[in-house]
Amino acid sequence: MMMQPLKGSFVALVTPMFPDGGLDYASLQDLIEWQIKDGISGIVSVGTTGESATVNVKEHLEIIEKTIEYTNGRVPVIAGTGANSTQEAIELTQTANSLGADYALIVTPYYNKPNQDGLLKHYLKIANEVDIPQILYNVPSRTACDLQPETVLHLSDHPNIIGIKEAVDDEQRMDELLSISKKLEDKKNFSILSGDDPTFNSFMSNGADGVISVAANIIPKAISKICSFNLNKEFNKAIELNQKYSNLYDLLFVESNPIPVKWVLEKMNKIESGIRLPLVSLDGAFHEEISKEMSKLELI
Repeated sequence: MMMQPLKGSFVALVTPMFPDGGLDYASLQDLIEWQIKDGISGIVSVGTTGESATVNVKEHLEIIEKTIEYTNGRVPVIAGTGANSTQEAIELTQTANSLGADYALIVTPYYNKPNQDGLLKHYLKIANEVDIPQILYNVPSRTACDLQPETVLHLSDHPNIIGIKEAVDDEQRMDELLSISKKLEDKKNFSILSGDDPTFNSFMSNGADGVISVAANIIPKAISKICSFNLNKEFNKAIELNQKYSNLYDLLFVESNPIPVKWVLEKMNKIESGIRLPLVSLDGAFHEEISKEMSKLELI
């Protein structure tokens, strides 16, 4: 029996922090309740947006554990377990699996710039050693390495590798990934998820299964609706609703994610101001423009 494909809106959830950088689990629980109430399809815990790069390993696993506890089986939890060391990625993925995560999201190894053979062996080793459904994650703008569709095709044969989050804004790339999914449809479901808010709607209209979204932290109901419209082939409704938020999508990336999204959530009284160095709070030059957009969208 084939596993159901991952479809719809998945929030790349922020990790709420107090002004001193301590973890704020009460706010995390509140965010999860709000996300589920507003129709999110699943929660990504400790991805890039969740500051995986600034929490330590103990905290990383504790955030995953709390997210699983607070979600309580109502939607899938996708644990961010990538690392630039293959062994560390295996250990994080094993622990997330033992904690009860439904999926692991594994970013390409950053900074050390492996070639395609290195990426192939990295992902196969994790998939061979940990029996949890795994989602590849390609975001070359952050990692300085690019997981090519040909490598994805090889990896997609592995039973534990069930999809990809692709953050490259390129129609040809998305077409190649969709064709991989199509080739596999008799054997397994291989989900194609956008990792780019400004373009996810066009990718979904061309056949992608959903999005792992930063904007869903702020507008979970709207992102869920846009995904539902696309999955129901109501493309005009999806375009119309998506257009309303196009400026917001751009504003969420005026500085490194999650700086803008955390600032917006603080203004919405959803979280406190904490963010960890080397990230700092949003530059004052952007406050007015983002505040105006928030007022226009009735977020404040």
